[in-house]
Order: sequence, then structure tokens, then C-alpha cells
Amino acid sequence: MQRSFPRLFEPGRIGNVELKNRILKAPQHTGLANPDGSVTERMLRYYREVARGGAAMVIVEYAWVDEDASRASPCQLGIARMDHVPGLSLLAETIKANGAKAAIQISHAGRQRFILEQPKAASDVPWPEITAAGCPIPVPLTVEEIREIVKAFGRAAKRAQTAGFDMVEIHACHGYLISNFFSPHTNKRTDWYGGPLENRMRLLLDIIKEIKSQVGPDYPICVRLSGTDYEPDGHTIEETVELAKRLEARGVAAIHMSGGNHHTTIHEVAPMGMPLANNVWAAEAVKKVVSIPVVASGSINLPDLAESILAEGKGDFIGLGRPLWADPEWPLKAKEGRPEDIRPCIRCNDGCLARGDHIANTVRCTVNVALCREEEYAITPAKRLRVAVVGGGPAGMEAARVAALKGHEVTLYEKRELGGALLEASLPEFKAPDLKPLIAYFRTQMEKLPVKVVRAEATVAELLSGQYDAVIVAAGARAAVPEDIPGISSPKVVMAAEVLRGEVELGATVAVIGGGIVGTEVGLVLAESGRRVIFVEMLEEFMCGITFDERQVYERRFRELDVVVYTGRRLVEVTDVGVVVVDDTGARSELPADSVVLATGYRPERGLVDELRKQAALEQPELKVVEVGDCITPGKIFDAIHSGHLAARLLDADI
Repeated sequence: MQRSFPRLFEPGRIGNVELKNRILKAPQHTGLANPDGSVTERMLRYYREVARGGAAMVIVEYAWVDEDASRASPCQLGIARMDHVPGLSLLAETIKANGAKAAIQISHAGRQRFILEQPKAASDVPWPEITAAGCPIPVPLTVEEIREIVKAFGRAAKRAQTAGFDMVEIHACHGYLISNFFSPHTNKRTDWYGGPLENRMRLLLDIIKEIKSQVGPDYPICVRLSGTDYEPDGHTIEETVELAKRLEARGVAAIHMSGGNHHTTIHEVAPMGMPLANNVWAAEAVKKVVSIPVVASGSINLPDLAESILAEGKGDFIGLGRPLWADPEWPLKAKEGRPEDIRPCIRCNDGCLARGDHIANTVRCTVNVALCREEEYAITPAKRLRVAVVGGGPAGMEAARVAALKGHEVTLYEKRELGGALLEASLPEFKAPDLKPLIAYFRTQMEKLPVKVVRAEATVAELLSGQYDAVIVAAGARAAVPEDIPGISSPKVVMAAEVLRGEVELGATVAVIGGGIVGTEVGLVLAESGRRVIFVEMLEEFMCGITFDERQVYERRFRELDVVVYTGRRLVEVTDVGVVVVDDTGARSELPADSVVLATGYRPERGLVDELRKQAALEQPELKVVEVGDCITPGKIFDAIHSGHLAARLLDADI
């Protein structure tokens, strides 16, 4: 493992701002602001933690610039009024007092308003997903309204400067207003703001001119762009490159590259299954034509990847978003030569998008339980207890990690390799780059912390005789096998986990029973191996429980591989020919299949915890027994890690 990152920790400069290294915190909405857009104490605590982590500059999340239609999200930060400035000043001061330079991104929502209020945009081209949820169709802006927005950006930049921010970044990507105008997909105007490239660039160039008039020639302006929006009739990288040249000529200090919009979100916030560093190609293309710094961002998960991007000349700085949610100390740990201690972002988009970002919730993170709850979830020393943890999956290892950090004496029992259900989940090639680093992180923490790992199955007798004060049971779940189905015990029927482990031979045509998380991933593995895959899902919805963006990855590959999907069908028989299914009307049909893979869910593994509780009540009533993870209810990695963390943190609450 690489432990030295000389390019990453080389000092740099954006405009007149000296930076201690090449790491920038990319702007991301947290939902921590007050409903009126003002700064909260929780927001200050969050940014204090990020700044302490070692990034050279923290670019604060997007802030709305006017009172009309620029606000995108509930509890979004505001910079539209002078009464926003005192809180913003505290925010900039907090960041700088903790070792980083402070910047802020200023934004207008355009068509992408997550609040059910009237959006205003370049044209009346809606964002399909939010319109389907009840948001009105965008109203095209008048020329006079456009001119007012230009002035609003200028005033917002002046407020940023007044508040003490070292730089302002213009949000000109991801489908928000400025990129609405730049992309022909969303700009159908016939006036001087639409049509040819020169006109579609006009809004951004006018905004830069206005900002310069407000803040002076030396105040650094960064512009964040999408290389392309990935729409069939959207803007191209060639157009973005031309725009970048114009931006440099207008005095912009840096260009921050990203990609996509909220409809093509797999390119904007890439999930598992997408390439790492998925937008770096766009940074490289822009860097070839400008002399100002270019920030590369997007799925740059670990320091060795960031170092290689800089070493190969694909960018001048690295923008980190989700990786600094997963571990705010990512820069510090890399600088200290201990990248193995970085808690990696796994790009699940479950905590940050599905459960938090852009809706009326504070952002959360699957692997970092304390994100945006830094004080509430601080790990503090506790009365020392003897603690046994049963199960070395994500719930058990997080429980063991937190218990050890609190000062408890911890023994972890695991009969297999450490990793639990992550071992199978990480086997598909499209998930390995994200999940294997998480397994490695947990294993490293088990080695470094005072955790005794016992590679054996824990028994009730051993747990009761071990003089433990508490036992955390993270025994996981077992595959649910449908009962009373004729032919279910046929040799042609196998379990999904057996397929992922490569333990079984399968025929050319495979019926996958179950279209949830496990079923879809094993189905994709089989389809990519050249087999014909048929999904049978009893619900009307396919891929239930899978995040919106990850669905896009699966749907695209399934179309390319001609995968067949039947929903609203229930398996009733396995035959020599294939499988017999029945729909809601009772109609039966037989689908030919050489092999059948069961991915029909999981049941909690309750045997040990129930027996332990029963025996402890008789023999050792003072023993605290807590179950975590899938042995309560089968869930996602988020649920496992969060339940393990919480249980360990509260162990001494009533002992």
C-alpha cells in the first residue's frame, strides 16, 4: 500500500489564495441550515470537523442567491440577504480557525427545485423525476428576470467576500439554472440566451462580469462545470472546453469539473457499478486548453487514486465530496502515511442521497454514523466493561471498534473470515472496488485496536462462562427458502450466495427468483457471464430497495444484456423444463430455465441470541445482551453499521 503522496501534499495556489495541499472539500448540501437559510450551530460544528480534517480549502455547500426561485432544497443555506451575512461570517471564521481556507458556492436552482414551488428556468423543460412527484413545470425566465438574476449573483458574491470567504464558486453544473442555459437539452430559447453556443454561454459570462464589478479584479472566482450532461441532445465536452477557454479569458481563477445532472445522476453522484474517478476525463480535457488550475472530482475514493490523477497531469487539485463525509480526516490520515485508517466511501448513496440529501432530512452516511451529529455521537471513555461481540460482519465489527475506542475489553467471535455478508456482497466485479476497501478498513481496525478476535463459533456456554458484562450479538441472517413448492429441492435450484462464491455450475438459461438487492446483483453477474437471465419478482416493482441512481446502472446493463423481467409473478413449481409462475389473476405460465437461483430474502438468525437470553435470565441475570444488524431485521449496510455503533456507544448506559 502506498503511504507517501508527494503530489497530493504539495502546496498550491488558486488566484491569490495560497493552499497547503491539493485537496479541496467539494460543496455538498447537508440540510443543516435553518428554514430561512441562516447558519445553525450544527452547521458550524460540521464544518469545524471538516476543516480540522486537513483539506486545504473547504467549499461550503450551495447557497441560494435571491428570494424569487433560486432556493432548491429545504434547509438550504442562503446568501440572498444581508441578514445571512453574520452567520456566514461565523462559518467562514470557523473554517479558517481550524486550518483550511474558506470558499462558498452560490447557486440558482433553475428547474431543479426539491420544494413544491414554481421553478423558473431557461425553458419549460422539466426535470422528469421531480415533476412526476408533483412539482410544477418550469416557467421560462423573461429577459428582465435574467438580468435580475445576474445582479443577484453579483450581490451574493459581494456578501461572500464581506463574510470573509477566500473564494466564491459559481454553481454552473448538475442541471441547475446556469447549466439549464448552457445545455441545448434544457434551453429551447430563441432569443440571445438560446440557440448557438455563444448565446448559451451568455448567462454565465454575464454573471462573471457582474461579480467582478462587485468584488474587484483580484477576488478569486471558481466555476464548477459538468463536462457533459449526458443527455442525448445535451451539451458536449467540446462545448465545455470552449466555455473553459472563455472563462479563463474573463479572469476566472479555477475550474472545478464534474458531470451529469439530476436526471443523469449516475454521472453526477456515481454509485457502485460506475467507474472510479468517473469525471476525471473531463478535467483532463479542460486542463489541456487552460493555464488556470483545474479541480478533478468524482468518485476519487482513496489517496493513491488521487495521487495518480495529479501525477498524470489530469488535474491540479482534487475535489472530495462523499469521501470526506465518510471520513473527514481523509487528508490528515493520508498525510500521516496511514491510508489504511481511512474509512472509505462505498458509493452506496443510501445515507447521503436516499435518506438525506435534498429532502427534508439532514444528510447521513452509511459508514460514518457521526456525520452532522459530531457532538451527539462523540466517542467518549466509559466505565471499562468486558464485552463479547458475536459476528464479524459490518454490525459486529463496528460494535467492536466503538467499544474498544470507549475503553472496553473486547472479544470478537467469528467462525469465518472477518467481513460477514460483505464477503459475498463484494464478490461481483462491479461492487468490489467499493466494498473490498471497507472490509479491509474494518479488518485493519480490528488489528490495530485492542480487540481479541476468536476465529470460532461462539456458544451460549462459552459466553456465559466468559465473565462478560455485555454481549453484542451480530449473528446476521440466513437465506429464506420458500417452503412447500414442488421441485424446490431439485439439484437445479441453488442459492444466490452459492453463485456469488462460485460454488455451483449453472446452465445457459437461469431463472433468478427475487428482484431485490441480492437478486439484481447476482442476475447481473450471470448476465455478464454470457447466460440468459430471467427475473421472476412477486411484487409489481422490480429492484425494490435499490437506490434510484443504482437502478440506473442496473437498468442500463440489463437492457444491453437483454435480461427479461417478470413482475407480479409468484413461483409455484420447479420442473424439469424450468419454473412455473402464477400472476395475480391466477394465470399460470412455464418459463424455460436450466438453473434456478433463489434470492428470496433473508430471515434473522435468532437461535443464539434467544437461547443466550433464556439461559442468562436463569444463570447470569446481570449480563446485558444486545442484538444488532440483520439478526434483528435484515437490512442494508447502513442499518448494520448504525445499529452496531449505537449499541456499543450505549453499552454502559445502565450497567
